[in-house]
Amino acid sequence: MSRRRFTIRRPRGVVEYGAAALVAAAAVSLVVRLLVWVGEVLVRWWPVVAVLALLGIAVGAWRAAAAARERTARAQRLSVLRFTLAEIDAMDDRQFEFALRDLLIRDGWSARQVGQQGDQAADVIAGHPTYGRIVVQAKHTKVAAKVGSQVMYQVKGTAGPVHRANSAVVVTNGSFTRDAREWGDRHTIGWADRERLRSWAELGVPLHQILRLPTLVRRRLPGTQPFPAPYGRTTSEGRTNGVR
Repeated sequence: MSRRRFTIRRPRGVVEYGAAALVAAAAVSLVVRLLVWVGEVLVRWWPVVAVLALLGIAVGAWRAAAAARERTARAQRLSVLRFTLAEIDAMDDRQFEFALRDLLIRDGWSARQVGQQGDQAADVIAGHPTYGRIVVQAKHTKVAAKVGSQVMYQVKGTAGPVHRANSAVVVTNGSFTRDAREWGDRHTIGWADRERLRSWAELGVPLHQILRLPTLVRRRLPGTQPFPAPYGRTTSEGRTNGVR
């Protein structure tokens, strides 16, 4: 059965025209009363209204300035390093790990590639004065492939106890199963699929913003050293300015 379309027909006869006129008069009266009330409020409470207006303008200006600063910072990051998804897809596993390391360094982290046999679910480890220590597990795969929950279990089991990390993330140029995403969200294991990787590597949004990492107040332990921060373009040999 087709739905009956609702249409407004024109009044018919004197009675309907009279009723329509009464409704229109009531609506106009209501609008006039509302305008009069608003005017009285503005006259009586104009200092408060002025303060609220100034606060609104200040907040709008602050947001506009913050957005402008973020655009400038993003452009600066992209001028230093940018990977397209096509470039990432063409990498091998090791090149992908070094690329993730370099992207973290670009975003202000001190990072090093550690992935090798027996790496205990850590391919890159990075440190940041605001966000602490993060473990990155890289999963370079075919575009249509999906990363399952098992990887999340492994990262969760080693990130804190083994690597003393404050946070952990699995990054892939493919995608994740729904169970993997939900398990990661439930157990605070970050995930970056193809779309998030594009935002990070190609559009210049820092990983810590994508993951919404909490800020930390950290004090360096006695005798510990920060990670070295060499920087440059990742080559086919996984080198950065001659530094592995």
